[in-house]
Amino acid sequence: MGTTSFLKRAQARLRIRNQLLRECLAELLAVFVLILITLSGSAQMVTSSGTKGDIVTAYMAGALAIMVAIHTAGGVSGAHLNPAFSFAMCLLEQFPWWKFPIFMAVQILGAFISAGAVYALYYDAIWHYSNGTLTTSGPRETASIFATYPADYLSLSNGFLDQVIGTALLIMGILAMLDTRNKGVPKGLEPVAMALLVFCIEISMGSNCSCPLNPARDFGPRLFTYVAGWGAEVFSRGNGWWWVPVVAPLLGATVGSALYQLLVAFHHPEESDPRDEQNSLVLVSAAIPPDTKISPGEKDAGGMLPQKN
Repeated sequence: MGTTSFLKRAQARLRIRNQLLRECLAELLAVFVLILITLSGSAQMVTSSGTKGDIVTAYMAGALAIMVAIHTAGGVSGAHLNPAFSFAMCLLEQFPWWKFPIFMAVQILGAFISAGAVYALYYDAIWHYSNGTLTTSGPRETASIFATYPADYLSLSNGFLDQVIGTALLIMGILAMLDTRNKGVPKGLEPVAMALLVFCIEISMGSNCSCPLNPARDFGPRLFTYVAGWGAEVFSRGNGWWWVPVVAPLLGATVGSALYQLLVAFHHPEESDPRDEQNSLVLVSAAIPPDTKISPGEKDAGGMLPQKN
């Protein structure tokens, strides 16, 4: 009884009622979880020289982390996790533009903090593996634990195209899964389906540059390595590669959103159920009277998408 009373008093004192702040905190925690698991899988693979993990296990860790992260914040912030997804939702009028820079900053911050946590977790392993020198290249480099770098053969233009195509496929897959007027994913299984989507993209398109697909996932940890001792080379390696995983996914999100709307969503029959019209991810606003009330059961599945503000 005493414990229950204490928890209630703590909730009454600490509960945040500002909706934007609640969304930001949930998004921060979800991104932290996502990047913590993703980078830990990479750190385990690198520092053990492949004896306690390989590229497949690292990709699987990142994909399963998506599932955990969506469950963490899906009902509060929508669990965007990725500025490219937030950007796509703005294009589709499912997310207000004024929130986009706020969410992007929160996502980058969450990834930065996660990188610090992984560095602390694998501190001894990283220094032992690197022989006491933090480098971004060479046989004992450890910078790739945190951020992505292009393969030696990859040009910036080819890497840019890689990220545009990969992110476009990611966004198209997500839109299809959330489109209730298409073959949508059964309610409650969205996190699993999205984890499998990410996994299949990674194992099929990861050889060029490790498949970042997420500006926050790459830039936040890269910024951490810059301040933690790897130096300015984290931005100069690969002919200044760092900007490609930041810019290309945003273009990819645009391409993926446009393709899905132009080839699928715009052509749904008009006589469909009004609830489907509300939930369908179409680039134009659904014609629903402003005073129409939507019950909780008619919201987007699993809280994956935020309501329009």
